[in-house]
Amino acid sequence: MAIVTLMLSFFPQLIVNGEEEQSFTAKIHDSYQVQLKQRSLPEEPIARFLYDSGLQFEYPEAVRGIYVTGPSAGGSRFEELLNLVNQTELNSMVIDIKDDYGDLTFDPGKDSPYSDIGKNYISDLRSTLETLEKEGVYPIARIVVFKDTRLAEKRPELSFKENGSIWKNGREEAFVNPFMKEVWEYNLEIAKMAAEAGFKDIQFDYVRFPEGFEKRDDTLQYSEGDYSDLDMNNVQKRVKAVTDFVSYAKEELAYYNVDVSVDIFGYSATIPEAPGIGQNFSKISSNVDVISSMIYPSHWTSYFDIPFPDKEPYKLVKEYVKVENERLGELENSPVSRPWIQDFEAPWLYSGAPTQYGKAEVEAQIRALNEGGVQEFLLWNPSNKYTKNVDYTPLD
Repeated sequence: MAIVTLMLSFFPQLIVNGEEEQSFTAKIHDSYQVQLKQRSLPEEPIARFLYDSGLQFEYPEAVRGIYVTGPSAGGSRFEELLNLVNQTELNSMVIDIKDDYGDLTFDPGKDSPYSDIGKNYISDLRSTLETLEKEGVYPIARIVVFKDTRLAEKRPELSFKENGSIWKNGREEAFVNPFMKEVWEYNLEIAKMAAEAGFKDIQFDYVRFPEGFEKRDDTLQYSEGDYSDLDMNNVQKRVKAVTDFVSYAKEELAYYNVDVSVDIFGYSATIPEAPGIGQNFSKISSNVDVISSMIYPSHWTSYFDIPFPDKEPYKLVKEYVKVENERLGELENSPVSRPWIQDFEAPWLYSGAPTQYGKAEVEAQIRALNEGGVQEFLLWNPSNKYTKNVDYTPLD
């Protein structure tokens, strides 16, 4: 409790944190001692100062969602996907807002600084979200961050160069530079648009440097921005830049009362940190509400003593969950685990006919998650064609 002497010529009321703390009067030039209570503001934003989109979505007992591209969300397939969710134990949609090329999937308006990247796949984003509200489907906005061919070509100085030209990977995709805070702001303004439209979860994907970056570090030309003078090696600089972006994003989006989630390579949980791409599983997890590891069996080599993981989805997921549970258990405040699982086939792994990914394979992954205590999941199929007749709660 603090003692202060006040010389007052008025008759105030002291208001602390919106509440009347103590009333007092003072005669002109008279001296009084007044006791003021010290109060600290809550760490979380005060409810009445949070953004309200006007839409109401209840968080499901466990998010069970599907991936939906912009064209699917804005086209004739949307009704089919909505029926799939409504007729099963699914309850959520992850909808592309900024896609893998760097385009917005909706038109932000001609006066928007993002008007040149708006594709208008979703002709009326607000109407789409109102439909999801009516149907009780939980909306998650997917925003691809550092893989952004559009921005790299428009602003080469924000990207990576090789021999004077923008560097692209083998799929002709360009990345922008996680060291550049202008890129952070560029993506966060898009995230805020999604939150204002009514999305309840902002999911950042490609929160990393390009794959294999450690092999190109010496040949690519790029700026390290504010990280250039740090006394740490290049691997640690990359990890710090990626982690700092995630932390900053959560801080910037707090006002919008949305969850912040990040997609991350599954193998990142099995190693201290990925040296090239800058992903440290524990550090990223400590700064998000939801962590979504991409654990598609087809994307693993012979991890966990499983020679051909694509053929053993149950075993692969079961072994992964053991590792993830251990890593998350080490954190003071662990996020919700909501992994991406596989609902597609991987013919590139096979010389003959590939393993058919159908009802049994999808259910096997979910069963392994549930047995390991992980209740939430997201289904990935890039063409949005999901297996029929799947039991999405196989343990019930």
